Amino acid sequence: MPTRHDIRNVAIVAHVDHGKTTIVDAMLKQAGAFAAHQQLDDRMMDSNDLEREKGITILAKNTAVKYHPKDGGAPITINIIDTPGHADFGGEVERGLSMVDAVVLLVDASEGPLPQTRFVLRKALQAKMPVILCINKTDRPDSRIDEVVNETYDLFLDLDADEDQIEFPIVYACGRDGVASLTKPEDGTVPADSDSLEPFFSTILEHVPAPVYDEEAPLQAHVTNLDADNFLGRIALVRVEQGELRKGQTVAWIKRDGTISNVRITELMMTEALTRKPAEVAGPGDICAVAGFPEIMIGETLADPENPIALPLISVDEPAISMTIGTNTSPMVGRGGTGKGADAKSAVKDRKVTARQVKDRLDRELIGNVSLRVLDTERPDAWEVQGRGELALAILVEQMRREGFELTIGKPQVVTQEIDGKVHEPVERMTIDVPEEHMGAVTQLMGVRKGRMDNMSNHGSGWVRMEFVVPSRGLIGFRTEFLTNTRGTGIAHSIHEGHEPWFGPLVTRNNGSLVADRSGAVTPFAMINLQERGVLFTEPGTEVYEGMIVGENSRSDDMDVNITKEKKLTNMRAASADNTENVIPPRKLSLEQSLEFCRDDECVEVTPEAVRIRKVVLDQKERSRTASRAKSAAK
Repeated sequence: MPTRHDIRNVAIVAHVDHGKTTIVDAMLKQAGAFAAHQQLDDRMMDSNDLEREKGITILAKNTAVKYHPKDGGAPITINIIDTPGHADFGGEVERGLSMVDAVVLLVDASEGPLPQTRFVLRKALQAKMPVILCINKTDRPDSRIDEVVNETYDLFLDLDADEDQIEFPIVYACGRDGVASLTKPEDGTVPADSDSLEPFFSTILEHVPAPVYDEEAPLQAHVTNLDADNFLGRIALVRVEQGELRKGQTVAWIKRDGTISNVRITELMMTEALTRKPAEVAGPGDICAVAGFPEIMIGETLADPENPIALPLISVDEPAISMTIGTNTSPMVGRGGTGKGADAKSAVKDRKVTARQVKDRLDRELIGNVSLRVLDTERPDAWEVQGRGELALAILVEQMRREGFELTIGKPQVVTQEIDGKVHEPVERMTIDVPEEHMGAVTQLMGVRKGRMDNMSNHGSGWVRMEFVVPSRGLIGFRTEFLTNTRGTGIAHSIHEGHEPWFGPLVTRNNGSLVADRSGAVTPFAMINLQERGVLFTEPGTEVYEGMIVGENSRSDDMDVNITKEKKLTNMRAASADNTENVIPPRKLSLEQSLEFCRDDECVEVTPEAVRIRKVVLDQKERSRTASRAKSAAK
């Protein structure tokens, strides 16, 4: 069959923070994608604000480099897909793999294969793709290259790789310095026999299969991603499998439901480095962007109008975590961060607070996010949103918050399944790296969450690696407690491991909440009196309302407190007048930490300025009556 030797399509997959985006930066620079005078940022592919803030890749993106072989041959286009390393964004990984013919598996020379390495490699092996192993960060002082290579071989065997896939080439690299070699360097050193990524490029050309096509086959192009443009409208990123796409051509658009309509391609663009440039034609194996399809969806097919043949839809793993997202129902809806007069008036203008606005935004998210689901609930102003994990849902809420939405977010729950008449819940495989002195604290923490230890290894460096299988709901609220117990030194990563029978009741948070019993502004006097009762979350001057959670109680039950109490002034000199007391700085909770902190009867209020935790039922008397009724029923 004919082969296109002028093109290669490859995805770079790895665990979080193993250097995918950094090595893509180096490939772009060394392939001459930028002029010498251009000012370049680090991690150019992480263009999203949230990606830069959190230091992780969230969206799969494609770039293309023109590689000029050293033997003087014709230039070859290498299309590179930079995929997220976090399993919560697994839908992006699956979508990226549908565009390529091979993968580069990047593994940290010190940390070795971690849970997300297993996740992304499993997807590649299921797709029967050849793999190139790249051991990155060889210059780390604690690197252990031989052991990491052996661990990777073990992982391939564990995932039932076939003989061809196990015979993978190995490249050793330091992505930050833009150096790669086929010869193993000493631990903790940069490869010495090379000063560029040339060996890496040549390995890709040799081991990534060139696209193969049938000259007689009709047009087939697969929609793998979506984008938007102010002038062109919705843009579909497609991989051409057979035939050719041309600007101005009329094609058959095969939708998800099987219906077919003929549409004209108004614009055709090809990627060069980080920009899209107009093109006239795209052939088999090309990854291009087309416009002219106002309602096109991921997984649909563009085909020959005279002989339309659909390609298979992109399938993704089932969601494991759900959250209720609804309109803001607190007393401070539509008001500014402080809730005071002038701020409130200016803040109301650009607020998105209605149920229709929230539903429209969730529907828009479904267009480009194949791993998300939105279900109706009993309430007309709230929806159940299901996704891969807590982080993926928290990222969605953070994006909506920055767009001006005010929301009420319920406590994350697990999505259960009924198998053979029994309830099964999602479980996670968690890998934890901690210093030896914290091993007991972590084991105890996982024991409470019904975690089952599968493996433990000590590399002799003072750190222990433990693997647990634990129910997903046991990990809701785990990270904050884990970091506290390991004094910020522990590293934990988890991936979805399937479903197991229901583990039974779990009690994860031992401490109750400090709940404001009236509206008003927080005073330093009240904070000084309350700080011995627990940890406070609010600063002096913050506006609070009845039912809002202002801190964590040191005991297991909730406590209603007056955090707005003022010091009474008298004309008598008090004996304690010269005593000065300091307000302990409050603990500031991020959105993810707030979601972790929630109990079943609590929810999170999210506005552009503030994240507040509150009781679902704000009225103190109503909560008391409900609690007493529950006690009576238990007797």
